[in-house]
Amino acid sequence: MQGAETLDRDAGTALAPTQPAARSSLPQVLAARQRRGLAHSLGDAVAARRLFVLLPFMMIAGLVGYAALPFEPEAWALMAVAAGLVPGVVLLWRSAALQAVGLGGAVWAGFCLLPLHGMWFGTQMLERPAYGLFEARVDEIVSATEEARRVVVSGLVPVTGDRPVDIERARLVVPPAPALAPGDVIRASMRLAPVPGPILPGAFDGQFHAYFSGIGAYGTATGDFGLVSTGSALDATRAVEELRMAIGGRIDAVLDGASAAIGRAMVVGDQSAISDETREVMAASGLAHIYSISGLHLSIVAGGIYFLLRLGLAFIPGVTTRWPVKKIAATAGIVAAMGYLLLAGGLANVPALRSTLMLALVFGAVLAGRRALTMRNVAIAALAIIVIDPASVFRASFQLSFAAVVALIGIYELPRSAPGGERGWGQRIWATVWATAATSFIAGTATLLFSAYHFQQTAPLGVLGNVLVLPVVSLIIMPFAVLSVLAMPFGIEGPFVAIMGWGIDRMVDGAELVAGWSEGWTGNPLLTSVALIIGLLALAWFAFINSWWRFAGPAVALPLVLLFGLDTRPDVLVADTTQAVVLRTEAGMGLISGRPGSFAVEVWGEHYQETIAASVTGTRCDSLGCIAETPQFSVAVIRNAAAFAEDCGQHDLIIARMRVPANCVGGQVIDADTLAAGGVHWLRWDESAARFEIRTAIPNLTRPWRVAPP
Repeated sequence: MQGAETLDRDAGTALAPTQPAARSSLPQVLAARQRRGLAHSLGDAVAARRLFVLLPFMMIAGLVGYAALPFEPEAWALMAVAAGLVPGVVLLWRSAALQAVGLGGAVWAGFCLLPLHGMWFGTQMLERPAYGLFEARVDEIVSATEEARRVVVSGLVPVTGDRPVDIERARLVVPPAPALAPGDVIRASMRLAPVPGPILPGAFDGQFHAYFSGIGAYGTATGDFGLVSTGSALDATRAVEELRMAIGGRIDAVLDGASAAIGRAMVVGDQSAISDETREVMAASGLAHIYSISGLHLSIVAGGIYFLLRLGLAFIPGVTTRWPVKKIAATAGIVAAMGYLLLAGGLANVPALRSTLMLALVFGAVLAGRRALTMRNVAIAALAIIVIDPASVFRASFQLSFAAVVALIGIYELPRSAPGGERGWGQRIWATVWATAATSFIAGTATLLFSAYHFQQTAPLGVLGNVLVLPVVSLIIMPFAVLSVLAMPFGIEGPFVAIMGWGIDRMVDGAELVAGWSEGWTGNPLLTSVALIIGLLALAWFAFINSWWRFAGPAVALPLVLLFGLDTRPDVLVADTTQAVVLRTEAGMGLISGRPGSFAVEVWGEHYQETIAASVTGTRCDSLGCIAETPQFSVAVIRNAAAFAEDCGQHDLIIARMRVPANCVGGQVIDADTLAAGGVHWLRWDESAARFEIRTAIPNLTRPWRVAPP
């Protein structure tokens, strides 16, 4: 405050009529005032020990640095640096003036986390397909529909002398019957395949996440599927899973279609039955977060229990003066949040786990008589998630929820005027609508960059969708979902489930309405990983500064993203595991070879927001291959080795699913070896260099989660 008063006096002196020379320096005085204001805000943040809130950001920086390395670091080198850093960080952290030094230790801790998790939970990755009759233990039911189930199994043992597989766990697609639960032992003829790499450079990396989950292969039960033995009834994981399946079955007995699918998702976290059409509608209206159990649902359930219990105890004469009502209600809120977490899938549901940790900190602050909604609590919750599951930092769910919570708490921390006087029902309703709209706008703005990067889609009318739907979610769907679960032991859940289903139907109606209004507005520019780094830095600034200067970070980030974070579209895409080769012409994107409905082609079309045609006009094909030409370059796709003699040296790009002879020179070559090593290839024609710029989905094969070619 003294600094501000000094600046006011300086500005007043500059404007005084007795000093006309100073009048011409008014812009300089105001600029100095703004600079001093920023310096003052930085000083206040450091003095208030807000460097602590930067710890998760520093650990994320370390995680990103490790993941981007071209080679795996040596364990002894990591341990040596950590051993030297830890004592110094512990000693220096006692001084507020030297806290910044400790941030370097946080970066190194993040750098070391993934190797440690790989040591504890990583697995050998399957390198080539394996077939045989195996027995395995069911660890987790990932999803279940009427057609099939996805399960995670461990302890695969060949039954008939087939070759054993050196992996810890595998994810399998198995038939819908018989019923399964964790702990069961199954037998089946299986086809196990290597975990596929990213479908595009910078896209979701299944190999990376599978490795840190201990999953070394994907597979399918091709026959002879059966249950060998059931797990122990004393297995807690099995008991929870059976409870989840029973609750889901009770919901399906009352509801059907989208209502049943979304009801299961919101109560027990099983999204497998939600159709693609429903997902698209919910995403376009900005409501996809509603059927994914996270902070919204847990806050409604735990917060509702807290409010109702506190209110009920307050009506009992003498209780409020003798019992710590607020603390009792907070304890009940923690228990409710943890119970909901179990129903949502437990530790496997990272968004729900993250929200439960945050709620535990909030209610813990109530128990301790401390302020609950603080950026420090957000940092503690983020640190806990990073330590428990560091690979989750690279998933969209972590980034979206972390950005939203930081933004909401940051706005909450800003000074604001207290509500004045008594408010009528109309004012309260308006205040609720306004709070819903503001919350949706803040969270949507904070997550815009991350959702655009991961999903190539934004919801321009998401605020409107949330204003229309969240009251239904808060007042009908979630309360009656809780009542339904509580009523199930008595067999009287039917009316409550029906009312919940009615609310879900109204929610979907609202989503369809808003999605219709948003039609054609949901696309967005393509972003690179540089945009994510810029967004992370802006978010760190926003969390650290506790004044209006915090908005400077996002304001600077926007032009930086436009300058350095926008991606370009490819001229050629080559799939690694299918025959798909896509070429861009003036008419759009089309296939030189491959099948239009293949997984790679579908994902490419969604990513680039274009329809990929079944063929490219002017392409010439025969039994040996295909030739496609544009005004800038020509591409040859070779199917038979006999075509090498004719096509080598005649085209700018040669693509073959076999090894290309060493004497095939004169143009760029993509063959079986390069596809096995690099995965999907992205190419863009560089007119000045007269050659293609090439990006590969797999940057190297030197990391433990990569599947090396046979």
